[in-house]
Amino acid sequence: GRPSNTSTHVYEARLAWLSDGATTESYAGYPRAYRVEVEGKPPLEGSADPMFRGDSSLHNPEDLLVASLSACHMLTYLALCARRGVRVAKYEDCASGSMVFCGGGGHFTGVLLRPQVHVVVAPAEKGMAADPKETEKTLALAASLHADAHRDCFIASSVN
Repeated sequence: GRPSNTSTHVYEARLAWLSDGATTESYAGYPRAYRVEVEGKPPLEGSADPMFRGDSSLHNPEDLLVASLSACHMLTYLALCARRGVRVAKYEDCASGSMVFCGGGGHFTGVLLRPQVHVVVAPAEKGMAADPKETEKTLALAASLHADAHRDCFIASSVN
């Protein structure tokens, strides 16, 4: 079932800087690595983006924001499709985010999702071809559910 509209869910994560004994004595001299731990899940090691002296082989917060938006949209979309009878067989996304710098900080100006969805339209009778009108109707519904997924995605609703 779905949670009620008034329920509150709490998510907790423990973050630890992997300082390796270093201090922030100088901007260039301290490591940017960190570990995130969520109870019952494998730890996630990350770092700053390489433009901020981070390790390019580790996920950075910017990567994770884009991935979170993409994953939330997909999971919301799949739930909506399942509830509306749209049979999705495959879903892939190639998301990207744009960030600008201003003053001493910056912000994302947008995240673009590019979902590629394979929808299965079942024929009315086994061994028969699917009705073209039914196929068109199902594909239109599948396409329209992306707007609903954007509206309902918890992560997208939490960012500007």
